Amino acid sequence: MTTLKIDQFDRRILNEMQKDASLSQRDLAEKVGLSQNACWRRLRALEEQGIIRGRTLRLDHEKLGLGLVVFVMIKTRHHSAEWLQNFRRHILAIPEVIDFFRIAGDYDYMLRIVTSDMTNYDSVYQRIIEKVELEAVTSYFAMESIDERRPLPL
Repeated sequence: MTTLKIDQFDRRILNEMQKDASLSQRDLAEKVGLSQNACWRRLRALEEQGIIRGRTLRLDHEKLGLGLVVFVMIKTRHHSAEWLQNFRRHILAIPEVIDFFRIAGDYDYMLRIVTSDMTNYDSVYQRIIEKVELEAVTSYFAMESIDERRPLPL
């Protein structure tokens, strides 16, 4: 994994875009102290280099009736390439899984699941365990969101 070189203007652009990706070219250029053309060229270069991987909309999951956040820790005895491919495909097919990590430590994988309530979480849990052999599945239920999706520290 290589780290790409970015300068102070690129950092300013990225910081502003993390705060509000809907900024117009003019507003972004003004905030970072560049002409519109220079800002646009830098933004395109950041996209082409893969530093900016897309622009998304942040939704309030609670206002949409998705108030239950669960962190699921998974331990497995299987580590073959075939098992991993099947496991990844299986988990990625579950739309309630918002984040999916392979981790080091006592567990092998961590999922963040967002759903409406305990009944729906149980349905998600049943889908997690139905097709792939797992050693342990432990669920942690979030009681309060202190701060979600903070910007990367540039």
